[in-house]
Amino acid sequence: MLGQMASNQPTFSIVDLAREFDVTTRTIRFYEEHGLLAPTRRGNRRVYAPRDQTRLKLIMRGKRLGFSIAEIKEMIELYDARRGAERQLRLFIDKIGERRALLLQQRQDIQVILDELDGLEARCRDLLAERAD
Repeated sequence: MLGQMASNQPTFSIVDLAREFDVTTRTIRFYEEHGLLAPTRRGNRRVYAPRDQTRLKLIMRGKRLGFSIAEIKEMIELYDARRGAERQLRLFIDKIGERRALLLQQRQDIQVILDELDGLEARCRDLLAERAD
């Protein structure tokens, strides 16, 4: 941890956050470039506030759930907007539904492929057994 801000809030360096979230500093700079994080500066050093730490936690959760950077940014921006919490929750519910539908479709597609592979494998084994006779 770097220190504290004027309001006695703790501050973090880019290395602190990278370690905490097990990401590279390059990843954090990538999120900055996309407007998801906005550290202040002390000379050449980036100084992250608890708000940035929370945003990074939300980014990581969104990525783990399969949301795109654009979707994550949209949700975070809604949260920051005045009275955005309700809109953010509604958007998040919609995004969860979309993601769930996509994953369920992928699961069905995978099952179809697995069934095809099982059938092909069984036919190959039958052919091998016929040749062995």
